[in-house]
Amino acid sequence: MTLSYLDERANLDGKVAVVVGGAFGVGAAVTMALAKAGIDIAFCDRRADAVHTTQAMVEGLGRRARGWVTDAFDPGQLDAFYDAFDAEFERLDIVVNVAGEAHIRRFTETMPQEWSRDVHRNFGWAIQSTSRALPKIRAGGRGGSVISFTTIEAHRGAAGLAAYAGAKAGLTNFSRALGVELAPERIRVNLIAPDTTPSETSRNAVSPEILAAIGHSSPELVARSYGIYVPMGEAPPAEALGDAVLFLASDLSAWITGSTLHVDGGTGASMGFLHWPGPVEWAPSPPARLFRKDAFG
Repeated sequence: MTLSYLDERANLDGKVAVVVGGAFGVGAAVTMALAKAGIDIAFCDRRADAVHTTQAMVEGLGRRARGWVTDAFDPGQLDAFYDAFDAEFERLDIVVNVAGEAHIRRFTETMPQEWSRDVHRNFGWAIQSTSRALPKIRAGGRGGSVISFTTIEAHRGAAGLAAYAGAKAGLTNFSRALGVELAPERIRVNLIAPDTTPSETSRNAVSPEILAAIGHSSPELVARSYGIYVPMGEAPPAEALGDAVLFLASDLSAWITGSTLHVDGGTGASMGFLHWPGPVEWAPSPPARLFRKDAFG
């Protein structure tokens, strides 16, 4: 089969990827994007039903797939996943660290065990995953790609998410430093920073009261709110994050390492400069006229 120019330049066909947290939501979108590009997939996730479904979908594409039910936040289970992977797969080219967890609460209302939880679930486990993956990538002598999911909150003052934002900032700079360290071996280390992409992690971070308020808002009002906050007008779908992973996994990004790719529709660039309706389009604060009771109809 003759490869297209793009496929030839991407050089993904026949490679093997590990996706940690790869069975549902954003993780499933990542897994499927890699499989559609000709990559064999090993992945793990906590939900058994999602693991079985995603494995069947990857196999339906004619790719080798192996899914394990694993809580990546548990160090023993994560080690067991990599032990099983090492026993079944001969090579590893790409690792994608997707899993994470957030809870919006004032820092002064949280306890030390919650800080430790946030740091481990958004930083610590990804270090362990990367450490376990690197020997297998190195053994191939072909270089490779390590991709971790950080967040826009690692780049701004995210009130209510102090420990989470700090942990993701730690993951961001860890990856930047490791990218420099491994550059001579052509093992690239990069990050993806989402913002508003709908996901279970994002929903779980929000209190039931806020979720209820959103649920009572009309679809039109929700859409208009995205139009104010997201410069491109709407939240990126999970598939957009899968596309970003494909880019960073492929040889199209062969000279990119230690970098963060913001897949957010422009919110990271605007940093609070919002698109308000009316004659004054862009401003960091709402025009006074919007405080009228009839401002939004």
